[in-house]
This record gives sequence, structure tokens and C-alpha cells, in this order.
Amino acid sequence: MDVVLKRFEDPDEARHMEKGKFELVHIGGMTIGRATYEPGWKWSEHVGPSRGQRFCSVEHVGLVLAGTATAAFEDGAVQELTAGTLFYIPPIPHDSWVVGRQPYVSLHFIGAEDYAK
Repeated sequence: MDVVLKRFEDPDEARHMEKGKFELVHIGGMTIGRATYEPGWKWSEHVGPSRGQRFCSVEHVGLVLAGTATAAFEDGAVQELTAGTLFYIPPIPHDSWVVGRQPYVSLHFIGAEDYAK
């Protein structure tokens, strides 16, 4: 049995966007993503337009490592994601943005492969 060790400092893939990046590591049959967004980042402004989309509809399961962001849905519901929070966002249209002046960092265990593609 071979042990595999990887680090996000040397990702298998990186998807860059204005005010942010999404790094992917493939390990143990999984794709895990790390999102790093600067203050002022907003999905509908910095990701969606290049993909011809108004909202993200990728399913997400993740963990917030630092900072604060929101997940906002078409029905007006808004959820705040803070450091230490595990989150599930269903595959329904949603927007997201960084709250405050600190960078936002999260790990994504489901949905990473399809995010910001």
C-alpha cells in the first residue's frame, strides 16, 4: 500500500478568477478544492459572467477555514458562512460573496470538480 501526501501549495489544478482562486487536489479517489477569495469577491461578478451564468448551481459540501462569506438564494434566503462552519449548499441557483475585509478560505469536499469550470 502506498501512502500519498499532497499539499494545496502544489495543487493538481488551479482555476484563477478576479479576486480569487480555486485550487484542486486529486487524492484517494476524491477531488478536494480550496477556495481563496479576496474582500470584494462575488460569484455573480467574478465567476459567473465568464461562464455565461447568473448564479452558481453546483452542490457544495465544505468547511470554512478563515473569513466570512454568504450563500444567497433566489428566494431571498441568505446564510452566513464563518470560520469553523461545515456547510452544505444544494445544487440550486445561488450567489456568494465575501463579507468584511478579511480573505475567505474554504475547503470543498463535494462539488469541487465542477466548480468554476
